[in-house]
Amino acid sequence: MSEEAKKQKQAVIDEIKEKLDGAQSAVVIDYMGTTVAEANEMRKSLREADIDYGVYKNTLMKRAIEGTEFAPLADSLKGPSAIAISKTDATAPARILKASIKKFNKMEFKSGVVEGQFYDKEGIEQIASIPSREELLAKFLGSIQSPVGKFVRTLAAIADAKQEGGDAPAAEAAPAE
Repeated sequence: MSEEAKKQKQAVIDEIKEKLDGAQSAVVIDYMGTTVAEANEMRKSLREADIDYGVYKNTLMKRAIEGTEFAPLADSLKGPSAIAISKTDATAPARILKASIKKFNKMEFKSGVVEGQFYDKEGIEQIASIPSREELLAKFLGSIQSPVGKFVRTLAAIADAKQEGGDAPAAEAAPAE
């Protein structure tokens, strides 16, 4: 192997390591069967969520993850493999890839590491069903606001009833001629 080829391979390994440095999660998929248009659409949705997605040689990925928390992914790196990496949202790669898998009815999960924990195919599918942080916060805030809203409406109804009840006798007394 030429010195130039070694440098190119090392550059790819360093690129993968850099993407994984500080990452909250990495998900490996089998991407076979997707068309260029489908792959581009999937890449766009991943990019919008600030997720790095790449297709690399399995041997280079294995060398890049060696000795890291992502090392358990090595056993999944057989056949066509792509990796999605997120530094900001631990469940986003699995969620977005799941939507693409469902939409195109192609590809499949191989495995993933989320917040330092290795998950096989079934585990990553479960992770993919977890709502985003924003969705969870919205649901939480909605559940907090619901009882408060009901309480405020109840108080308003009581106040309206008292006001109507207080005005009624005065209105009846007024037409006395």
